[in-house]
Amino acid sequence: MTVPDVRIRGRRVIDLADVAYGYGNTTLLSELTLRLAPGSFHFLTGPSGSGKTTLLKLCYADLTASAGKVSLFGQDTATMTRDQIARARQRMGVVHQDCEFLDHLPLYENVALPLTVAGRSGDDEAGNLEELMGWVGLAARREALPPELSGGERQRAALARAVITDPEVVLADEPTGNVDWEMSLRLLQLLVELNRMGKTILVATHDLALIRAAKTHVSARVLRIAKGRLQLAGSDL
Repeated sequence: MTVPDVRIRGRRVIDLADVAYGYGNTTLLSELTLRLAPGSFHFLTGPSGSGKTTLLKLCYADLTASAGKVSLFGQDTATMTRDQIARARQRMGVVHQDCEFLDHLPLYENVALPLTVAGRSGDDEAGNLEELMGWVGLAARREALPPELSGGERQRAALARAVITDPEVVLADEPTGNVDWEMSLRLLQLLVELNRMGKTILVATHDLALIRAAKTHVSARVLRIAKGRLQLAGSDL
């Protein structure tokens, strides 16, 4: 099944064309077509185990499709070198479902780690780092060690770390999965603000209430994985 083109305008930043993924004799995802354009906002939903995390990993080339074509910023990942894929990933921020931190480093150093990977000086980015910590409401916790953080603080820190390099695309895997409703709305607002800044947002979630809340703030398309295939979700959401 082919999902209708969900581009808005301009080039695609992520393009999956008739993609399949499986392991051994098991096919987890098949016939996936997904096209995302700059500044778009999408939710990806489906039951646990349906393949949402797998699809996100295909979107940032952490997994290799067993069939079809995956393109990042106009380049076919099958023809990209390891360095080219690394450079493409630097244009993307990923919020993992189970965010991991280095427990011996204070929070602000954990958030700044992607800058080091990208070869950017922490001293040069100090102002941006402080502003970002305040933006996610963690300025007062900058010296805290990760084991001292609450679930909501960890999720906000994960989002901050994902966007510290000013990526063009943000992929978030169940970013509100371990927090209460009030914190879920706070994290949603952060994602909406990023989208208003021109970022492309793709959020995997099983929380339909969160999706309904988002629709009052942003023009978002909702995709659903069902039986290994991608569909546009109905208006019942």
